[in-house]
Amino acid sequence: MAGDVMDGVTSNRREFLSGAVASVSGSILLPSLATGAFAAGRSTIKLGLIGCGARGAGAAAQALSTSFPVKLWAMADAFEDRLEGSLRSLEAGAAGVYNLDKGNGFGDAIDVAPERRFVGLDAYRKLVDSGVDVVIITGPPGFRPQHFESAVNAGKHVFMEKPVATDPAGVRRVLAAAQIAKDKNLKIGVGLQRHHDEDYQQAISRIHDGLIGRVMTLRCYWNSGPPAKQPVARKKMGEFEYQVRNWYFFDWLSGDHIVEQHIHNLDVGNWIKGAYPIRAEGMGGRQVRVGKEYGNIFDHHSVEYVYADGTRMFSQCRQTGGCLNRVAEFVEATNGEAELNGGRSALTNGDKSIWRPVAAPGVKKMSPYQVEHNVLFDAIVNDRPHNEAENGAYSTLTGIMGRLATYSGKAILWDDAFKSNRIITTDAETWDAKAPITALADGSYAIATPGLTAVL
Repeated sequence: MAGDVMDGVTSNRREFLSGAVASVSGSILLPSLATGAFAAGRSTIKLGLIGCGARGAGAAAQALSTSFPVKLWAMADAFEDRLEGSLRSLEAGAAGVYNLDKGNGFGDAIDVAPERRFVGLDAYRKLVDSGVDVVIITGPPGFRPQHFESAVNAGKHVFMEKPVATDPAGVRRVLAAAQIAKDKNLKIGVGLQRHHDEDYQQAISRIHDGLIGRVMTLRCYWNSGPPAKQPVARKKMGEFEYQVRNWYFFDWLSGDHIVEQHIHNLDVGNWIKGAYPIRAEGMGGRQVRVGKEYGNIFDHHSVEYVYADGTRMFSQCRQTGGCLNRVAEFVEATNGEAELNGGRSALTNGDKSIWRPVAAPGVKKMSPYQVEHNVLFDAIVNDRPHNEAENGAYSTLTGIMGRLATYSGKAILWDDAFKSNRIITTDAETWDAKAPITALADGSYAIATPGLTAVL
């Protein structure tokens, strides 16, 4: 059965991409900066930021902190206050990182004139058409597929945060646009930064080389306290605007935290296996975070994933205060074990240490958040192959498949999840549009009930 399921995944993916590419974009051969090394055409790379929250400001700061001639040229957000706050943060060098060569801030590397500050649900379109070369996409994940399509259609290089979608239809849209990006030679980065963490790279390379034998079981965790994001007050705003303001707590916008956050750990499991799971079953619910201000997402999920060769990955993510916290990935293999946790990673066999990362004396490890931008902009300037969208889409689907299993209480097959036509998000671009989730009479929202909720 496993082989049949995986064969179905492959054939469906090919069928979808062959039919969808033409519908997402008109001409694949539009000239773009990606047709050759960037430096041959222009001296400054103009950057546009879509989604001006804390992560967006951080990603823009990391792009500006590369060694390449990058200028922040345009910004777009659904809300003016977020855009202006993010711009002030960047101008002050307070976005988490900043270019030390330019002092406290980025100086003239930030050139976002008032006419290039776009506000509203359709602001992303205006930014894409504003003369930018690279687009950073960090708005709510529910909007990410349409933002990515728009940028790729216009021939822009892209960095987009994870997850890349919140439902299977969105994953398929991203995969189709990713193929077009390859055809246009566009460079695409996705914010699964562990792939650019040297300790993760070294540990997983050794696992792939067989240093601890054949992988038998995987375990991955993002068990932590309450999320950093807190609900916003409803105040005087329409339902659609309220949900977008409060995006983290609605599954159509965030994917639930198993998709929005736990994707990092699930992605590492897939990386170790060199494959994606074919089946998921699990349980979850809302036990602590139960107020109506918390939208419709769960506060805990536990999922068992199965790969085609029978390997299991046991997954937990929980956002509850006062409990045991753990954010890491573990491997049990025939000749040892592994813990992956950045600089604390280790490969062992019982009490015997097989490998641990060793820091070079006097050399500070560079943040993988910075490295992923260094790699992307190097690929743009020097025309190196770089497209992380496909893996980002499949790891996103891994998280979505887990959510479908916990929401329904049923086993979910990869092939069924991939083909699902149940759309939970919207491409609406005006505030008077109907929100995908309707509030109940008391202002709360219907919560998935395992055993009753249909998800496919």
